[in-house]
Amino acid sequence: MRHIISAMVKNEGGVLAHVAGLFAARAYNIDSLNVGETEDPATSRMTIAIRGEDAVIEQVIKQLRKLVNVIKVQDFSGRECVERDLMLIKVTTLPGKRGEVNDLVDIFRGKVVDISHKDMVVELSGPEAKVDAFISLCQPYGIREVVRSGRIAMVRGTKAE
Repeated sequence: MRHIISAMVKNEGGVLAHVAGLFAARAYNIDSLNVGETEDPATSRMTIAIRGEDAVIEQVIKQLRKLVNVIKVQDFSGRECVERDLMLIKVTTLPGKRGEVNDLVDIFRGKVVDISHKDMVVELSGPEAKVDAFISLCQPYGIREVVRSGRIAMVRGTKAE
């Protein structure tokens, strides 16, 4: 099963290595890992997307909670949450095709952030499926480069549990 795990951690060196090490020790590949400072500069939020057996992931979460630098851990599986992925994609835009690529950008509510004679860089955010669909539709034009942030997520509502 797919899990999105959120860990509030102290904003200190070495924390990322400890957290990633728990997953590596069980030979689990992390699909995406995103870390950023929160509203409090002393803390960071880690968002980890991983696929695995529920029982094993539950054990990893319990061990995460025991780490000294970890403040709070949540598994968003089965909960309503807002989930997004940010991507920059460089697409080949030869004369005569630029309008078609622009139309795709508009349909997907993306934004052209750089343009040259041969290509354009598009910024796009949304659920993973939306980002994947855009990549798929851009392949016939030629994709030069893709950079994705990985998933970030937040529980819907006024306050996370």
